[in-house]
Amino acid sequence: MTGFLGSIGTIAMVIVQIPMTALGVILMDKSGRRPLLLERRNLRRLLACGIVILLDLQTWIKTTPILALVGVLVYTGSFSLGMGGIPWVIVSEIFPINMKGSVGSLLTLVSWLSSWIVSYAFNFLMDWSSAGTFFTFSSICGLTVLFVEKFVPETKGRTFEEIQASLNPFSTKK
Repeated sequence: MTGFLGSIGTIAMVIVQIPMTALGVILMDKSGRRPLLLERRNLRRLLACGIVILLDLQTWIKTTPILALVGVLVYTGSFSLGMGGIPWVIVSEIFPINMKGSVGSLLTLVSWLSSWIVSYAFNFLMDWSSAGTFFTFSSICGLTVLFVEKFVPETKGRTFEEIQASLNPFSTKK
């Protein structure tokens, strides 16, 4: 829709995604898991895209294809830093060894199913409302941030027992 060839977008995504995933691995061990998951800039980026589309700024018509590609690449890079890989790390750290295979498989199923739902629904949402699509996805990002704040423990530098104690609502240690 932006006028770029699909192959250009695909190549650009790979060029951004691979280094950002590597950077995510480094940052995850430096800053922790929760700070990367609680990154609110994706929410703001999606809201900004929705507002720009809603306002339909005619002066941006010539730069819209470039802005759209850059916006998608920045969002993809940010996703690679946080929600793209960290859930697998956290799952491997909060569940006992006898459950890791089943829980990892469930996480993979939910991740791929969610990706399919987003991919499938995107065109229908864009037909409904371009701005509304970005507002819908930003709302989902906001709910994700609330979920992480409330339920996801920091696991960096903690033993399995410490993580389990922080998940237990009746524990005196948190």
